[in-house]
Amino acid sequence: MLAGLTSGLAFEATLKELVQEWARTRSSRIIAKLQGTQLQLPFFGICIGVCVFLGSGLEIFGFPTWLSYAISIPLTVFMGWLVWFQLGKLLMQLNKGGSKALDLDSFS
Repeated sequence: MLAGLTSGLAFEATLKELVQEWARTRSSRIIAKLQGTQLQLPFFGICIGVCVFLGSGLEIFGFPTWLSYAISIPLTVFMGWLVWFQLGKLLMQLNKGGSKALDLDSFS
């Protein structure tokens, strides 16, 4: 759990820094940089922390270790892919339409 939380803090700080840099320059190069190793490493740390947390949680309920991780690994990979895909779509919207493109209150 601690690995996931600390990686999450690093992910948040890196994402905020790069989005603020993009807001100053409006460069599409920054958006491409957001999907690089600088952001992927903490994201993988989050995924590993979540996977171990899920696997350990299943083991507490009496599942064997191999079954716990056979369930938690695919589940974590799938959820991680969905989150990364959604983040990529949001960044592309941000790049195309600026911060107005992400304003959810405008649909009301």
